[in-house]
Amino acid sequence: MREFMDYVHSAFYEATGWSRDNSYAALNGTSDALLNFQTPRGLRLTLSALSSANFATSYQLGSVGVVDGSISYLFSSAPLRIHLTPQSENVPLPELLRSYRPLTPLSKRGENTPQTPQTVPDSIIPSSPPSLFYGRLYLPQSQLEALVVKRISPALQLQLSAVSAKHLRDGGTILGLAQYDVGHYAFEGLASSDGGLLGLRGIYNFGGDAKSSAKTTKPEGSIGGGRGERERIYGRFSTGGEVYYGTLNKSGGISLGGRFATLPAHKGTPLSATLTMNPLMGNIAASYAVVAGRHCSLASRMEFNVFSYESAWAVGMELWRKPLRRLSVEDKSPTPWRPARDRSFQAKLEWRLDEPGPELEPELEPEYVPSLPPPIPQPQPEKILSLAKTKSDGEAYAGVLKARLDQNLRIGVLWEGRVKSLLFSLGSGIDLKKLDKPFRTLGLEIQFSS
Repeated sequence: MREFMDYVHSAFYEATGWSRDNSYAALNGTSDALLNFQTPRGLRLTLSALSSANFATSYQLGSVGVVDGSISYLFSSAPLRIHLTPQSENVPLPELLRSYRPLTPLSKRGENTPQTPQTVPDSIIPSSPPSLFYGRLYLPQSQLEALVVKRISPALQLQLSAVSAKHLRDGGTILGLAQYDVGHYAFEGLASSDGGLLGLRGIYNFGGDAKSSAKTTKPEGSIGGGRGERERIYGRFSTGGEVYYGTLNKSGGISLGGRFATLPAHKGTPLSATLTMNPLMGNIAASYAVVAGRHCSLASRMEFNVFSYESAWAVGMELWRKPLRRLSVEDKSPTPWRPARDRSFQAKLEWRLDEPGPELEPELEPEYVPSLPPPIPQPQPEKILSLAKTKSDGEAYAGVLKARLDQNLRIGVLWEGRVKSLLFSLGSGIDLKKLDKPFRTLGLEIQFSS
């Protein structure tokens, strides 16, 4: 399950107008979320809180053979309360648990500062560039993690992370990142104390909304791409690469990659396809993710090495489940005096809805004169609450089931959802090649935030 601090960290980037998708490191983010999700081990309890608009805390206690835990603190100079829902009983589950996430629209940086929502009072808008400070202490190992993010300009951001632990060489490691993002292209340089690693990676976008992002002028209200283009297939192509070199061990590497992903404005089936390769090691990997239905997403990955002829594959899925109470409400017949409208054959082929037609006035047929008005069903109070929650959350779900399978017949199963005000994650790792002891891992995580 996505931790609360990572949820707050994402809210910081949303509040400051920074996109985490526009990076070469996030090229395989969608397929990795569907295929590489972590299954819990043992029992773990997490208590978190957004104490103020700028400060968050989290305490974790677990039992995997021995009792361990962690204490986390996060401070942001930008207010975060309007960009997230801290209460675990109110947070929309898709926002927290969904693996397939559409790409965020590109924005041209460098001329204008990040947009601040109008609902934020001027008194709490930071006058200086925003910053984020995060620290986490693991007990009883006494391992310490730290993260500092500093925005220098609308297009430039610095990030410094460090880990201190006895088992690491020299007692710890430090990683620094300098990220530059102008919308249609972005690159970042990195330096690490572990092996004296130096690296440079970048990504370039074209097609879709990257066309309007690269232009100096853009018509107001335009999001790129005509209506006909969006009806066929409307997406963004991204290509990039990385090169790195270890100054201490005198070794380096290089990788190249490309991705095509549909944008939220696309009216057809959302999908994402990625191809990456490492010429020095001979590795080639291709992944594909698609939203197969309104409540189902699928992903697959194929890897091949041209030197050793070894290959690997993996498939994964996530299936969302609605509350039983909401299903009973949605199964009702169409509204009286208004016939149900079926989709056209072309819309069914493209897995989309028809264009919204004109609203029909509720009027009686001329030849039909009822003697008594039809009975109007009275909604129950619990159904009213369910519908109100659906309207506020956009999509109300009871939970999600995630599963994956690889070439070694190893299965990962994860069930995530909410009971009252508690978020839970129940999962297991199963090895079908060891039928005497197939369950390799089994765990339960419970989170509560306020």
